[in-house]
Amino acid sequence: MGQGNTVRILDGNTFVVCEDTGDIEATPSEPTGLFSIDTRFLSTWVLSVNGERLNSLSYDDLQYFESRFFLVPGMATHYVDAKLSIIRERVVGGSFREQLTILNHDEKAVDLEVRMDAASDFADLFQVKDEILNKKGEIYTEVEADKLRLGYRRGNFRRETIISSSVSARYDSRGFAYTIHLEPNQQWEATIDVQTRAVGPGDRDLRMGLRAHGGERLALQHDLEQWIADAPKVNSEHGRVASTYRRSLIDLAALRFSPLSLGGATLPAAGLPWFMTMFGRDSILTCLQTLPFTPQLSKTTLRILASLQGSRFDDFRDEDPGRILHEMRYGETAAFEEQPHSPYYGSVDATPLFVVLLDEYERWTGDVALVKELEQESRAALRWIDSYADLIGNGYIWYERRNTETGLENQCWKDSWDSISYSDGTLPPFPRATCEVQGYAYDAKVRGARMAREFWGDPEFAAQLEREAAELKERFNRDWWVADGGYYALALDPDGRQCDVLSSNIGHLLWSGIVLPERAEQIAQHLVGPRLFSGWGVRTLAEGETRYNPIGYHNGTIWPFDNSFIAWGLRRYGFGEEAATIANGILDAATYFDGRLPEAFGGYPRELTKFPVEYPTACSPQAWSTGTPLLLLRTMLGLEPHEGHLAVEPRLPVGMGRIEVLDIPGRWGRVDAFARGRLDLHSLAD
Repeated sequence: MGQGNTVRILDGNTFVVCEDTGDIEATPSEPTGLFSIDTRFLSTWVLSVNGERLNSLSYDDLQYFESRFFLVPGMATHYVDAKLSIIRERVVGGSFREQLTILNHDEKAVDLEVRMDAASDFADLFQVKDEILNKKGEIYTEVEADKLRLGYRRGNFRRETIISSSVSARYDSRGFAYTIHLEPNQQWEATIDVQTRAVGPGDRDLRMGLRAHGGERLALQHDLEQWIADAPKVNSEHGRVASTYRRSLIDLAALRFSPLSLGGATLPAAGLPWFMTMFGRDSILTCLQTLPFTPQLSKTTLRILASLQGSRFDDFRDEDPGRILHEMRYGETAAFEEQPHSPYYGSVDATPLFVVLLDEYERWTGDVALVKELEQESRAALRWIDSYADLIGNGYIWYERRNTETGLENQCWKDSWDSISYSDGTLPPFPRATCEVQGYAYDAKVRGARMAREFWGDPEFAAQLEREAAELKERFNRDWWVADGGYYALALDPDGRQCDVLSSNIGHLLWSGIVLPERAEQIAQHLVGPRLFSGWGVRTLAEGETRYNPIGYHNGTIWPFDNSFIAWGLRRYGFGEEAATIANGILDAATYFDGRLPEAFGGYPRELTKFPVEYPTACSPQAWSTGTPLLLLRTMLGLEPHEGHLAVEPRLPVGMGRIEVLDIPGRWGRVDAFARGRLDLHSLAD
């Protein structure tokens, strides 16, 4: 049974946001519609019977790609007397398909006028998000005997929605209708197909070749079953772990996105509804989270990002040679360069993370061929770190947008306008350097050295990278350490002044390995201490900081993905208990969201709320939140590649019980891992 009055179904490149009746009535405050490749292809889709709108009895979320709506005419007080049942079954795949069934429960025959109002504003997703609809082209409607064609054209940019029915319908400029006669206990059915087209030069559909199933439910179901069958199996005494894992696996399948013109290969889209597209940082981090479970995503992600790696200097797109893209869009505003996402390169961390993922992928899978295939792209990424990212010339990665109109100000993962501050709450000038990115650069150099020595046949380059990594580690631990606080600063300003707030970013430093061993315990204690750890998870900004706000986007909320990497970092430095504490909090929180962790939730203390408070505009599902339970499983079981084998060193939270992960894929073939947590003796005593 679905919850609330908004229904979302999706399949990679296409998704629908509608009311619990199945209707779509887009308004600035209700961003519903049928969306694909950053365009809204349906903004109105309203069903009526005899001129009367319908009311929802219930809806079922059957799978991520299908829903079923049970409706009756009349107001809620008339449900008991309803003589008609209307069922809408909807599947979203390569197209949008809706089966409409009407059942007559009356003792006498009925004549019905069934109508579907249909329209499209062809709004760009950025226009929907910003609630600004400024169309500069022409919207047109073509009524044909067997179909209705809605379209939009602006120069060579053309988008079309083509509507047809399995049962003869009367089409007009506002939709289509049926006149039907039903005897007692008789039912009527019609299947409505909605095809979306992105037309380029030569009348060619740009969406050809994408992973698509023509809206066929059986093909989509088979694809999902195969996806689940290929992944490891997770069983646990504590039901939340297995159920959350399965929910994550299904959502990850739903978020597989096929970039245009790249042969149908898939990578994780960032999240629904605003970020159903390719992102550098989001896709890479999601792949790192899910590598032990779905390694094929990492391979395609690396190849796709490598194929679009920056090759020139372009201020509009913040592009440099070797830089990995931040975001790719296919809508009207990108096509006409009203915003730079075609693609946009304004990410300061995707480039070192690209090298990190490639090395981690090889360590896990043994796929040396891909490491050799992407050697030049990896070298270009490593070159970017020193040649183009060091804007100050002091050996750190800095960022400052060159596109001052539409580029991102903050190009780290905490990309909201006020996420980087001094302890007094003021914001630093640009350029800025955030701490976790220096850790990523260190990690990229260490991993790049391994690949250069073992696979690229270049020991001199390997030695150079190792020297640079060691120098970076020494310099970083000198310049970023907040001595009177016992933690690392969030960022430096161009004068070298520390943004000396306590933040979750310090956990990423553990993951990257840049933290000095003698300082690791202080960092670990901060991460599970009362200022950062709420009981549900680690806050993005510590309680007591000037800008702290438990529902501030990056200033006090809890981001599940952030916590998964923090826990992984704690395990790297030997803090298994602390990692288990964080894993336990996040997995507990997941149960309140039916196993689907949102993008972020409130940083209120656990003893205050008793349940996690969802951030009001959080994406759900969201890729790196979907990947969070998978990385936490890896962390709790201590799964790490070691000398060609899989090492297992469990540290489960108290009371977790037995967990088994079966058929873990890797260079070792497929192996199983088992773990048992300690009993909660206090709970047993109670």
